[in-house]
Amino acid sequence: MKFRLLSSVLFALICFKNFSQNKIDLKGVFDIENKQIKISQTIEYQNTSQDELKTIYLNDWANSFSTKKTPLAIRIADEYINDFHLAKSEDRGFSVITSIKQNNEDLVFKGLKNQSDIIEVELNETLKPNESYTIHLEYIVQVPNAKFTNYGITENGDYNLRYWYITPAIYNGEWQYYSNKNLDDLFIPKADITLEIEYPNGYVITSELDINNVSQKEDKQIVKLEGKDRINTKLFLKKNSDFKTIQDKHFSLISNINDEGLEVLDKVLITEKITKFIFDNFGEYPHKKLLLTQIDYDKDPIYGLNFLPSFIQPYPDNFQYELKLLKIALHNYLENTLLINPRKEQWLLDGIQIYYLMNYVDEHYPNMKFLGSISDLWGVRSFHAADMKFNDKYLLAFMLMARTNRDQPLTMQKDSLLKFNKNIANKYKAGIGLKYLDDFVNSDIVENSIETFLIENKLKPTSTEKFENYIKSKTNKNIDWFFEDYLKTRKKIDFKIKKVKKTEDSITVTIKNKRNNSMPISLYSLNNDSIVSKTWVENISDSKTLTIPRNDANKLVLNYNSVIPEINARDNWKSLKGFFFNNKPLQLRLFKDIEDPNYNQVFFMPIAEFNNIYDGFTLGLRAYNKTVLRKLFNYKIEPQYALKSKSLTGSASVSKTHYLENSNLYFINYGIVGGYTSYAEDLFVRIITPSLTLSFREDDDFRSNKRESLLFRYIDIKRDEDVNNILTNNQPNYSIFNARYIHSNDNLINFNKWYTDFQIGEKFSKFSFNYEYRKLFESNRQLNIRVFAGTFLKNNSDPTSNYFSFALDRPTDYLFDYSYLGRSESTGIFSQQYIDAEGGFKSKLETPYANQWITTFNTSTTLWKYVLAYGDIGLLKNKFETPKFVYDSGIRINLVTDYFEIYLPVYSNLGWEIGQTNYEQKIRFKFTVDPQALLGLFRRRWY
Repeated sequence: MKFRLLSSVLFALICFKNFSQNKIDLKGVFDIENKQIKISQTIEYQNTSQDELKTIYLNDWANSFSTKKTPLAIRIADEYINDFHLAKSEDRGFSVITSIKQNNEDLVFKGLKNQSDIIEVELNETLKPNESYTIHLEYIVQVPNAKFTNYGITENGDYNLRYWYITPAIYNGEWQYYSNKNLDDLFIPKADITLEIEYPNGYVITSELDINNVSQKEDKQIVKLEGKDRINTKLFLKKNSDFKTIQDKHFSLISNINDEGLEVLDKVLITEKITKFIFDNFGEYPHKKLLLTQIDYDKDPIYGLNFLPSFIQPYPDNFQYELKLLKIALHNYLENTLLINPRKEQWLLDGIQIYYLMNYVDEHYPNMKFLGSISDLWGVRSFHAADMKFNDKYLLAFMLMARTNRDQPLTMQKDSLLKFNKNIANKYKAGIGLKYLDDFVNSDIVENSIETFLIENKLKPTSTEKFENYIKSKTNKNIDWFFEDYLKTRKKIDFKIKKVKKTEDSITVTIKNKRNNSMPISLYSLNNDSIVSKTWVENISDSKTLTIPRNDANKLVLNYNSVIPEINARDNWKSLKGFFFNNKPLQLRLFKDIEDPNYNQVFFMPIAEFNNIYDGFTLGLRAYNKTVLRKLFNYKIEPQYALKSKSLTGSASVSKTHYLENSNLYFINYGIVGGYTSYAEDLFVRIITPSLTLSFREDDDFRSNKRESLLFRYIDIKRDEDVNNILTNNQPNYSIFNARYIHSNDNLINFNKWYTDFQIGEKFSKFSFNYEYRKLFESNRQLNIRVFAGTFLKNNSDPTSNYFSFALDRPTDYLFDYSYLGRSESTGIFSQQYIDAEGGFKSKLETPYANQWITTFNTSTTLWKYVLAYGDIGLLKNKFETPKFVYDSGIRINLVTDYFEIYLPVYSNLGWEIGQTNYEQKIRFKFTVDPQALLGLFRRRWY
């Protein structure tokens, strides 16, 4: 009896020790008027390593908003979001630590260089293994505006808080600390947390912690919150709380996710359905409350649903709400119980989340289409996209990056990923990969292993390495390929059926692995659409031959169920009916579609364009093979009829692309483009241009915007002779070889771009250099600098024509590179279109061309918001003339940089232009109507 009692006591002590090794006790007083929180905090942290620690580190992510040079500020700017950089000082948050003490003695502490949100603290005594330090902190947090990360003070004066107090960094043999980069991935040890929050009346507090006590004062409330084994604590103070609670006896789900206007009963049923699904797969949630917020969903939405306008509802309201709730519930459950390093091992959490999101749809909505109810509309149901299931979108989104050589390994650190990969592609690849692994291992081993792994490691520090060892222990199959090739590399999956021999009883098939990897492929034999057999083929280093029973099969297909994320499925099948049937049938489609690998697809799209004022609106038909997913070989034919010139115009192109992996040279493209269009009233030009482009990037840093490219092209021009234009009538036909090297580093804060250009024609050769620099200062002032220098190496052109000369303000564009709407206009609004090229002047001066050499300097700087002052100076030299010094200045209204700008000349060689007659004719405009150019605004934020 005594032994049993002693054992019970020891067990209780061990449990107490395990559950209480880390503690955070905090008292926070909210000063609403000054947007501050005064915090008094005690941290107790146990050293679970075998090392002695003299220096410790703390996470002070509230201070990551303090300057425009913190890692958070740089990250936001990298994604071309200027809210933080342009914010007022009072909108940015910070923390001020007044003291850190141990045993009532002050400790020496400092913020790390270039990481002001990490604090280095020198302990007074060395912390030995299995011992704990206890420190007391006094500090003030200035809460930032919520517009930067969704956390902070909203426009309504509500407080959305996350990472708002100081936490201990983990030491597990080495310190695990890193800065806040708006990735919601703080890595801290679980702790028992006690918060005492004092705030004014009129606010409602919401937290996942348990409310232990509430004290009501005359003008304030004091709420005590507690929780055991917590990772991080979100706290919401709202004047009008929009959180709703659905609970049973032991568990509450608190949410303010947009409910699509559903009735309360529907929401209760959906919540119970989701809770049951999660608990059945992951086990009971270890805490009493699970908090799901609209912020969570806005940061991790159901992509596809979130891009549609509100008036388009292809899915039932309950389905949309159900998936939104499920996705965030899965993520938050895993985030709070799966204790991995979220910056280095995020793929595991993402993979499990997407895997079970797919399982849920397969189980409850097996017939839900990718396009929802739109799939059944006339004109849409003929598209291959209308046949896609809802879960097919995950492979499609990943392939958008894989097909363009932008994909990144799943094991890469979260802060090194492109935004599209972090938010979408890598999440989906991880989920698809677990499906792939599950299908290969079979017998639900992977799914069962995930579930038992989560249950056995709930609230225990773990890692992806432990997960790998656990999965491997549950199967006899070799799955090294998943953890080595699929997770750690960018290796693509691409197999083809190379050769087939058939008899009445058997089929001998040779499968070729077109990529260097060790991943397996599934081989199906079919009788029409019925599966006859399925065989997994492994270890195909180059090609592999195997024999399978015939069993009345009339077709062989690789990856028939499309579980494997194969980059090219167009060569995955062979008919057993004879040679003729191996040729894919031709399929003609109206408008671009999702690729159907079973057909040779040709797409047609009616087009209506306005390319120039001479042709006016053009109507035509585009025939092309480009699908939603990028192809390596592309062609396009665009015959058009111009309504104004009443003539047949158009263009055609064909090109081939090669993507190179693990190399700075990542893109090679060559092809030929031809076009026929008006260049003046009743005058036409035919252009044929073969070209070769080599593109370079930093292979070890895809987030870097540094790019280099080499362009070689031969431009053959044939123009109708313009007898009325002395500028261009002497040489209507010409050919030019052009070589250009471009180096750019396009960033919001610092923009750099330069290029060198060489041209050689029959009568001239020339060389030019162009440099652009743009700087956005912390004062929000922008400085723009551009330098251009060009010289003729040889110029035997007609001295009476400046067609090939360097232009000061309006290039003649003899290479037809620029999107002039009226390239031959010398008067009128279209002659005022400004192209930022060559001399770059805005005023039309008396010497607009240089047939020997030119050098110019263009600059502009901010006066107020989008209004800038510009100035240009230059020297230009014509044959038999002395060099001329030129200058101009004025006001630049920068509405959308590089896309829509207005220039108002003020003073130049012509004097005070602003007071001269016909001033409206001197105003210049920069604008583009090219959808591809405008799409660049989106691309630079995501890629």
